[in-house]
Amino acid sequence: MVKAGNITVTAQSLAALDAFASLPEAARDKIARLCHGRRYAANTHIIPQRDDGHGVYFVMSGVVKITYFAARGRQVSFRDMGPGEMFGELSALDGDRRSAEVIARSPTYLVSLSAGSFLSVLQEFPSVSNYVLRRLAKLVRLLSDRVVEMSTLGVNNRIHAELLRLARGVDPKAAVVTIERMPTHSEFSSRISCNREAVCNEINRLAKIGLLEKINRRSLQILDVPRLEQMVAEVVE
Repeated sequence: MVKAGNITVTAQSLAALDAFASLPEAARDKIARLCHGRRYAANTHIIPQRDDGHGVYFVMSGVVKITYFAARGRQVSFRDMGPGEMFGELSALDGDRRSAEVIARSPTYLVSLSAGSFLSVLQEFPSVSNYVLRRLAKLVRLLSDRVVEMSTLGVNNRIHAELLRLARGVDPKAAVVTIERMPTHSEFSSRISCNREAVCNEINRLAKIGLLEKINRRSLQILDVPRLEQMVAEVVE
């Protein structure tokens, strides 16, 4: 069992993060002095929704879940984030409260920067600024795609689009992909606004026609990603 606690951040450890990988060691060492490292046990609440904090976090290892709770208590699961990804940058940039809750799904090691330190790093190191800009552009595209899907696609088509998104997140070019961190049916359904039974039924149907194969409770293999891609393209275009 991994115990929570603070750990030291070094230039070498920051080299594993895409945001800082291209920087020379001296620059990473300077940034490391501004960082805080911490391990979190599984199921730990890292950031509560509407929190006033503005720090930025980078996932060194483990998986975190990004979740939003609506006014009536309905839980909407946005996505999971794994090693190399970051969260919290929106609050650091605009000074507003957190828009979602973050929970460690597994034992997780995070590196964090205060909002002030993060903004200073962006000003001093253009490559980090460029990384953050590209990431924000990718986030806008993702949210735009979801809005279009919710407005134009039927339930089964939205399931196909989400499966394709998960597959491309593992490997953008592979024809066969294993999704190790498959969301539960409840989490999957909350992402695309449908009921869990619809998700369960459609995944079972796709397995029967040979498009995917269940490996265990939380993992499945998509056996023909190009075919899935075509199914999505046919209803989106």
